[in-house]
Order: sequence, then structure tokens, then C-alpha cells
Amino acid sequence: MLLFNKLIDRRLAVYQRELIEIHYAEVENMYRQIRGWRHDYRSHIQLMKVLAAQGDLDGIRGYLDELETDLAAVDTVVKTGNPMADAILNSKISLARSKHIPVRADASIPVALWVSELDLCVILGNLFDNAIEASMALPEDKRLIRVYVDMKGNQLYISFTNFTASGKQKKREGRFRTTKGEGHGFGLVRMDAIVERLGGWLSRNSEDGAFTTEILLPTADSQSSPSTP
Repeated sequence: MLLFNKLIDRRLAVYQRELIEIHYAEVENMYRQIRGWRHDYRSHIQLMKVLAAQGDLDGIRGYLDELETDLAAVDTVVKTGNPMADAILNSKISLARSKHIPVRADASIPVALWVSELDLCVILGNLFDNAIEASMALPEDKRLIRVYVDMKGNQLYISFTNFTASGKQKKREGRFRTTKGEGHGFGLVRMDAIVERLGGWLSRNSEDGAFTTEILLPTADSQSSPSTP
């Protein structure tokens, strides 16, 4: 049993490193796009000045429309007040959009968190990755991910909902099982372990073709175990 537990711990550690590397790569790509847009800012202004000098209002309008579309692709759409949460959520929203998955996000973290950046990365990253994976099995017009993050009393409340192609999912041995195949369940195991270690609360529910995960985590002002809502 001890050898088995050590094997699981090693596999979880490998998974965690890979997850962090993927998340940071996604964040870096998002900021690379932003830096590229800022670098071209002067050129955009100069071109519009030329169009203005020529009296080409239609040209200016058309160019501004192009810039608006281009900026929308790199705009930071979620501003929670927590830099790490912003980086993770915005990079994942950008990834979802690239796969034609709409995301409705309402997120606010107005207080200091007791949760480490690493733990927050694992939790939010796994929730988003699982939602994206499930959404990819649906036709584009059926895809949608809803994200809600805010305070509930003195605890941080996180909710992710996505639609699924398999309808209502069933639990086996008291847990929902991943559909990603061998070796891909470590994300759920890791996330569950973090929530438990932090004295948090987690619930998963599958109803009417939608899958929802809810999590409560203590903040810096509330390090005691939260009660079930």
C-alpha cells in the first residue's frame, strides 16, 4: 500500500508540473498577443492620420472596425481583482473562444485569499479544462460555459457549468468519472485533495444535460472549515 501511495504521489506531482507549464504557456501567449498589439499601436495611429488627411472617413471607419475585432481577441475580459485568477481565467477564455465555445463569466475576488497561487491555478485550470473538453463533444450552437466567482459570506464561491453530450451523468462508487481515458483523472483527484486540505467544500451535479461544479474556499479572514450552503 505504501509503494502504491508513493506511485500515486509521483504521478500527481508529474501531472501538477505539466498542468502549471500548460497554464503558464497559455498566459504567456495571451500577454504576447497584448504586447504585439501595443507594439503596433503607433503604426495604427499613423495610418489613421493619413486617412484623416485624405478625408477618407469610410477608410477610418473600416480600419477602426478591424482594430476593434483584433483587440477583442486579446482584451482582458475578466478582472477579478486577483492577478493570478485574472491570468488563468482570461487565458482559458481565450482558449475556449479559439475552439468556438462561448463563455459567460462573472468573477470578483475582492479580498485577500488564503489559497496559494499554485492551488488556485490547479482548481481553476482543471475546472475550465474539463468544461472545454466536455463542450467539444457538442455542436457549436449547443456549447456554453458559465463561470461565476464571488464571495459568499466570508468564503470564496466558485461555480462552473457546462453542457454535456451524454445527458445526465451517473456516479460510480460515489464519484463522477472522467471520460478522457487512462491517466486523465489525476486533475480531479488533485483538485479534490486541494479543496479538502484547505478545509473547503465541493459539490458536483449533473442535471438536464448540464454539469455543475461548486466550490467554497476559506479566505484570509476565514480559515475555518466552511459549512455546506
